[in-house]
Amino acid sequence: MAISEAFSGTSTITTTEWDLASNTSFVGDVSSTVGVYQAMVDVSALATTDEFVLRLYEKVVSGGTQRLVESWTFLGSQGVPHHIIPAVILLHGWAFTLQKIAGTDRSITWSLRSVA
Repeated sequence: MAISEAFSGTSTITTTEWDLASNTSFVGDVSSTVGVYQAMVDVSALATTDEFVLRLYEKVVSGGTQRLVESWTFLGSQGVPHHIIPAVILLHGWAFTLQKIAGTDRSITWSLRSVA
């Protein structure tokens, strides 16, 4: 099985939820590219008053409704600048998103790695 970087980018993250795979505003966009995915985000730019959240959405069955599966919150300056999410099997319509909840807009770099 090949390991690859399926999606990556750097964007200024605001209060608009940002879809990492499409690198655009999240409006229910879904990726249906089947695989085992792992997200890594560089949160080194966060400051004391910042709060950001990384979310994972997926459908339980084909044709189902995409819903929140898990979320990870980053509060303030981060002692560990890179955060990695455990690998998950995704297939029916998924999205990793990033959003600022409080503080200052920040430039965040991410990578979605896959095993396919």
